[in-house]
Amino acid sequence: MWKRFKHSLKGIYIVYCRELKLIISDMGLLLFLCFLPVVYPLVYSLIYNPELVKDVPMVVVDNDRTPLSRELARKIDACDQAWVRGYASDLNEARRAMAGRDCYAILEIPEGFERSVGNNATAQAVMYCDMGLLLRYRGFVVAATNVMMDMGAEILTQKIDDTVPLVGTVADGDLLPIANINMGNIQGGFDTFIMPGIVVLILQQCIILVIGMAGGAKRERRTLVRYDADNYEPSIFGTMCAQMLAYITILILPAVFMIHYVPLIFSFPIAGNMFEEMAFLLPMVIACFGLGFAFQGLVTERESVFVCWVITSVVFLFLSGMIWPRYDMAPVWKALSDICPSTWGVEGFIKMSSNGSSLAQVSHEYLMLWILAAAWWAAGWVVQLTAVRPAMLRQQARNIIIFNRLMRSGYFGGKKIQNDRTDNRQ
Repeated sequence: MWKRFKHSLKGIYIVYCRELKLIISDMGLLLFLCFLPVVYPLVYSLIYNPELVKDVPMVVVDNDRTPLSRELARKIDACDQAWVRGYASDLNEARRAMAGRDCYAILEIPEGFERSVGNNATAQAVMYCDMGLLLRYRGFVVAATNVMMDMGAEILTQKIDDTVPLVGTVADGDLLPIANINMGNIQGGFDTFIMPGIVVLILQQCIILVIGMAGGAKRERRTLVRYDADNYEPSIFGTMCAQMLAYITILILPAVFMIHYVPLIFSFPIAGNMFEEMAFLLPMVIACFGLGFAFQGLVTERESVFVCWVITSVVFLFLSGMIWPRYDMAPVWKALSDICPSTWGVEGFIKMSSNGSSLAQVSHEYLMLWILAAAWWAAGWVVQLTAVRPAMLRQQARNIIIFNRLMRSGYFGGKKIQNDRTDNRQ
């Protein structure tokens, strides 16, 4: 029993060393292991940096021209997010200003705005926003919503005061003030909101892409790629473990940079413990490797990994729950998100990094990741046994047949005689 265990460890070590050499000699694999985890978070963070936009120009079309309509425009102009650059005579003139990038939003106040308020009817103002940048749109919506709520509270208070004058000593201002404080994102910045989840998705995509590329290289000719398809031992599980350890050896430093130092560079909230975060992400990484080994059954060439997997980035972003809450998803999409390692990784990692949760407080997500790790490794083992290993053995048999034919044809012998003649001439 001990000899068999030692033999298995020796086989794992041999495969680990060979796989490490193959990775270092393959620029494509190094690109996904080192370049993507370092550059992608920086690029995503720079796109949404600064996180908040202020004093974005807008134009007002005031068809009512009453004190209340001017007060509405004045209060929106006082917000940090918007700057009323001027007034337009009609909507067509405002559209021309937006087309010329003189403004990025139009506030149209219809005629009869103040009269509707005085008649206790609903008064509506229309805002047109440029969707070229989500941060600008978000700023305009926040400014308009806050101003309308504030003005509505003032009008309601005034009506109550006019009905019962003594109430004015009790109810001044907003009857129901609401203070919105975003835990882990006090500024309400989009970059701080989305980057913790993006980091987990990038980590998953890098692992599966590199494993898929290695799987495609196994089925190609060695003259085309430098990846050795014979790098395996009799134990399929041992081969998978050795290959995973080799990839983790190279990925560990880029992962630490992505998880810990990118938030430091861009001043994102860091409320969690880095070692607990790494411990939490460990089962997710293992599950991603299992998913990658299962994915190798679909990859026949290195380039096919881009067609089969890269397009899934948006799908995983949707399934993670950051764009659309998981509790509101259809049962089919929710079930699909449950089997994705990134879904539970995003939920737990955001709680730890942004809100300071401990590993014990994300025990449900942590347990689900270990369950997914076991399930995907079982699926990967089945795929390696039934699809990948037989394909490698068939490729090896074809190489042996081609080598024997070349030997019988005297190809290698002719080259040797030619080399001998060259040496004699020298």
